[in-house]
Amino acid sequence: MNISLNVLTNLGIMILTGIFMGRLMKFLGFPNVTGYLLGGMLLGPYLLPALGSPVSVLSEGFVNGISVITDVALGLIAFAVGGQLHFSYMKKAGRASVILALFESAAASVCVTLALILTGNDLRMALILGAIAAATAPAATILVVQQYHARGPVTELLLEVVALDDITALLLYSVFAAVIRHFGAEGKQILSTILREVLKFAEGFVLGLLLAVIMLFVLRFFRRKSNRMALVCGFLFLGIGIAQRLGLNSLIVCMVMGTAVANLSAEAGEILEAADPIAAPVFVLFFVASGAGLPITLLRSVGGIGIVYILSRIAGKTLGTMLGGAVTGTDRRQCLYLSPCLLPHAGIAIGLTLAAGSILPEHASDIRAIVLTGILICELIGPAVTRISLKRAGEISPSP
Repeated sequence: MNISLNVLTNLGIMILTGIFMGRLMKFLGFPNVTGYLLGGMLLGPYLLPALGSPVSVLSEGFVNGISVITDVALGLIAFAVGGQLHFSYMKKAGRASVILALFESAAASVCVTLALILTGNDLRMALILGAIAAATAPAATILVVQQYHARGPVTELLLEVVALDDITALLLYSVFAAVIRHFGAEGKQILSTILREVLKFAEGFVLGLLLAVIMLFVLRFFRRKSNRMALVCGFLFLGIGIAQRLGLNSLIVCMVMGTAVANLSAEAGEILEAADPIAAPVFVLFFVASGAGLPITLLRSVGGIGIVYILSRIAGKTLGTMLGGAVTGTDRRQCLYLSPCLLPHAGIAIGLTLAAGSILPEHASDIRAIVLTGILICELIGPAVTRISLKRAGEISPSP
């Protein structure tokens, strides 16, 4: 049974619970985002009932019904990640970032796919789960970096890699999904489907670039921070909405907008920070909602497959980072510190999990159970592992 409250009351409780749990976790030495997730689990419809409580604060219907918060949060995250991709820096370190992202995401995909096939799972489900496994959650990473004011070569490399490997995950998913839809079809039909998916990525890129150029032009006539915040958020919301309407990937659109701002405007820092006031409560709501939507009972239902998924993903990320580092000549110690920071797994992975249900409806519940269990574990320990790794790299001050 759920406590019957209106929408605004629920949202207020979510923000306050997230903030207080975040502060508690910070006091205990964990990143704030861990507290947000735990706060969501305490409010959600799964944890307390599983422990014997007759009531929960948030219903399953309410948690599933606030998807707009997820859309906005992921858009803001993509915008922020795109803002880190400065071409001037990418010319110096870009080759390493791109190759590392390709190696670690591809290795995670291959390791998960092979591990699931070898343990007797359906080939199509293994391919989809392999593509989803490539994604890293940039939101958790960015919050840890911001909270602890991490600065240094590993941090810079990390922010670039998490942006790029989510693009790789989206590409892998699009290709695998096209292949699965046409299992047994002729090669030409599969190729045409893949080309259509590539075209959608190109259309999303063009839309993001166009909106960014228009936004930068309009911002020239507005100098107050409040007006700029409203305009940046307005263009981001517009980009997300148009992308959804046209069937494009809104994350690509927002990421391109951030990248365009970072490289085309002399006021990039001020513009990228304009959305921070609204981003703070949205991020809290997003992570609390993510925690509330993670069914604890899934841990019992997925059994060994979930463990195989998690361990093979970790192995793939580690192996891919070390191989990519060897190819690019990146310092081995930097690679050792980088690979644990790629553990967080949410954001895009959640969206791809939901999309996978329409491609493989007969395996939809299994895919959801496996991925969400992986997200539950990785999101709870991932931020803390990221903090420890960056601190060992000497890029977090002793008193953040």
